[in-house]
Amino acid sequence: MQVSAVRTTGIYCRADCSAQPLPRNVTQYSNPVAAEANGFRPCLRCHPERRAGSLADLDVPVPVGAALLRINDGFLDDHDEEALAAHVGYSGRQLRRLFEHHVGATPTTIARSRRAHFARCLIDDTDLTFAEIARAAGFGGPRQLHRTITSVFCFTPTELRSRRRQGERPHLDGGLVLAVPYLAPFDFETFISHQGARAIPGVEAVSADADGHSSYIRSFSACGHPGIAELAVPESAAPMAVGPNSAAAVPAAGDRDHLQLRLHLPTYDSIIDAVSRCRAMLGTDDDPSPAEAALADDPLIGPLVRQAPGLRVPRSWDRFETAIRIVVGQQISLAAASTMCGRIAQRLGTPFEPPSECCVDVQVPLTHLFPGAASLADAGASGLAGLGFTQRRIDTIVGLSEAVASGDLDLSAADTLDDTVARLCELPGIGPWTAHLIAMRVFGADDAFPASDLGLRRVAERLVGHSVTAAELEALAEPWRPYRSWAAQHLWHAAGKSSPSSADKPSTTGSNS
Repeated sequence: MQVSAVRTTGIYCRADCSAQPLPRNVTQYSNPVAAEANGFRPCLRCHPERRAGSLADLDVPVPVGAALLRINDGFLDDHDEEALAAHVGYSGRQLRRLFEHHVGATPTTIARSRRAHFARCLIDDTDLTFAEIARAAGFGGPRQLHRTITSVFCFTPTELRSRRRQGERPHLDGGLVLAVPYLAPFDFETFISHQGARAIPGVEAVSADADGHSSYIRSFSACGHPGIAELAVPESAAPMAVGPNSAAAVPAAGDRDHLQLRLHLPTYDSIIDAVSRCRAMLGTDDDPSPAEAALADDPLIGPLVRQAPGLRVPRSWDRFETAIRIVVGQQISLAAASTMCGRIAQRLGTPFEPPSECCVDVQVPLTHLFPGAASLADAGASGLAGLGFTQRRIDTIVGLSEAVASGDLDLSAADTLDDTVARLCELPGIGPWTAHLIAMRVFGADDAFPASDLGLRRVAERLVGHSVTAAELEALAEPWRPYRSWAAQHLWHAAGKSSPSSADKPSTTGSNS
């Protein structure tokens, strides 16, 4: 998200801010962190820190992109810049130089900004103590929180909390409620439909209340403890909470563009990572406009794109879990794949009792955490025996688990699409269909395209009026580069609207994922 920094005030704003500084006093920065690194603080009128957006959208070299992904995952909360640099194949000095050139800030500055802005949201939106906020945002303690907040925002935590509007904070009854901003428009109902068809019994579920409001609920591990996350559209059209704004009585329109995340946790330590996972899964920080602009005029895919504004490419909350879900879905239906993954969770996952205050009513209660790579690798083939898998599928699941557990396969790497697909295809039982889906959902690739997918081919056949082979579909998709993942999502969306049962039919090449 590009921001405008005003040298005479030391403040940076987003493009739609109502402030009108003289153009000669304005400097443009490619992202808020770069502005902060140059001594500017966020505007209290337009709240640029509340605007969704991601540094991952910057046009940066692959090693810098890989480092940004690691920072977003909280890598620098437990490691230093040298360790981050070694992870992407550079020295610390080289990586800092690349970051300053392409991003405008060092990795440490970016990590500090990430923690500071999350802490600011907790200061505004909750009544947590500053000690709890410090732990939740990954700070060493209240003193470090105080120093960082004061440095970034030019106000102490106490001053920021005293400036927030009264009566606009969410209650903590039944969980900690946070706002998850997104770049509008955002099609949450389509996300719910996508996740509902793929929900792993006992691990995740979707629900609708009496008024038809949909929710997504899932289990996850936070600092070694089981937790529950609920995602929904806020009940009120008004924003849940507004940052300090003494000058304006009406919040900025962008503050209304958010979803509601309710977390049920035994501890609030490091919940910044849970929120990051939520945003990654939803794609809230992904800007759909470049893909829509590139695809809207295409004679084949264009009409579908124009009919579904706000559609996102769903990613993953847990990269390993999603990769296993895709592997299990090879050559079977969506429903069967969900059932099989539920069996894995029941046998090898960690059981837990959901909190009594969890307010979402689901038909299948959440009972387990999905097992991690190390657990599945240690269980081996014998751990999956009797669950209904073929031996070939067992070998693929175990091989993938061992590769991730050993570090041979890094599911957060920011390699090129070709390198990612090639690396995945080296594993037993993984072909182009599986590799492209994992690249799309797990690695966040925008140009992945599983051309052999039966659902994609069926919609393409309807659009062109004749049968289409995988090779022909791949040729048809060439004009959609570099946004073939977005095009594929629009094709699957069209398939679901035109024939709800088609996505559940098995294919010789895999099922829709």
